[in-house]
Amino acid sequence: MSTLTLAYRFAPRRRRNGLQEQRAELLLPEGVEVINPDVTAAEAVADLKTLPRGMYLMLMVTAPVMGLVFALRGPRAFLDEDLVVEDLPSTLRAELAADDPVMHAISDRRDQRLLEALGEIYTERGDEPIRVAIVYGAGHVPAIVSGLRDRYGYRPREAEWVTVLIPA
Repeated sequence: MSTLTLAYRFAPRRRRNGLQEQRAELLLPEGVEVINPDVTAAEAVADLKTLPRGMYLMLMVTAPVMGLVFALRGPRAFLDEDLVVEDLPSTLRAELAADDPVMHAISDRRDQRLLEALGEIYTERGDEPIRVAIVYGAGHVPAIVSGLRDRYGYRPREAEWVTVLIPA
């Protein structure tokens, strides 16, 4: 997995393409706890291995090529068409991605891990009037909203969107 993510880790340093650097120590007041409920590389690979064999092999063959494109062109090569998440898909690509088994393999466990972390916060501090910032990609928002609604009856009242990519 480290080979697959190599371009992802180094491309932003080489070519930001409008990607904004937002370090926690510059944005958050001192003492604010930051939780990163993400999957390990081994878990990500295990999830990808649940794909049909042919799809998994195709992904392993194309991933280095995609990584090279990412390294040479930066994040915009893959993100420009998917900068927003709407209730109804607005592009054919978004419509196809909605039920894409690869996207489910990549995202489902991450979404579950995030909801578990939010559940721990709810259990520990549910009686306190606190604010919790969730900083994840827009593609995770539907799972977050439905998970919080189904588990705790929460409904979105307010959201603050942070610009990650400045349109070219």
